[in-house]
Amino acid sequence: MTAIGIYGSNGRMGRAIATIVGDEGGRIAGGVDAGGDPVPLAQAADVLVDFSTPAALQPHLAAAVAAGTPIVIGTTGLSSAHHALIDEAAQRIAVLQTGNTSLGVTLLGILVREAAARLGRDWDIEIVEMHHRHKVDAPSGTAILLGEAAAQARGTTLSEVRVDGRAGLVGARTEETIGFSSLRGGSVVGDHHVIFAGEGERIELGHRGEDRTIFARGAVKAALWLAGRTPGRYQMAEVLGL
Repeated sequence: MTAIGIYGSNGRMGRAIATIVGDEGGRIAGGVDAGGDPVPLAQAADVLVDFSTPAALQPHLAAAVAAGTPIVIGTTGLSSAHHALIDEAAQRIAVLQTGNTSLGVTLLGILVREAAARLGRDWDIEIVEMHHRHKVDAPSGTAILLGEAAAQARGTTLSEVRVDGRAGLVGARTEETIGFSSLRGGSVVGDHHVIFAGEGERIELGHRGEDRTIFARGAVKAALWLAGRTPGRYQMAEVLGL
């Protein structure tokens, strides 16, 4: 059985993953949290899953590279510097980084990319997401993932067209931008809606996460799929064979 090590094992996602690993055909190699040594776990596991914090990513990647252990990264709120570290690590080990491990959200991203590619540039794109009151980053990693899918389909980068929230006299909407709105409250696991607004019509694509188990199950499937892969940077769509 594939041994899965969990960075951030006492967090919401870490605990959810631990409860379903056996059902998915794997086993837990152990877990590490803030203040713990990531190296022994990287050496003991066949594959690692990281749902900790951006600040912990660098030592976790270093431990994974030193041990030659593949790693699934589901931590959100990552910066361009973090992605540079991931790119560097992917030259030595298999790395799958995603803003959302849900298989449903993975498919949603593909649908968003397809819609953005086929609809004209005069269709405005807005992304609305809502999460529980304890979430610390905004927009969510999933919202950014969906925005990146839309931007890439239009032949641009999200950094060039992204607009976060609107307040006050901001003027008319700039063409070809992708807007983000973030809501926080209650115990919402994760709602994401991508709105394509044209003249006289709208298309809305969305996903509602009703149970954190969907993310845990996707993370475990990704880990089992990644174990034994050659070095490189992989995506959740590949786990689905897409």
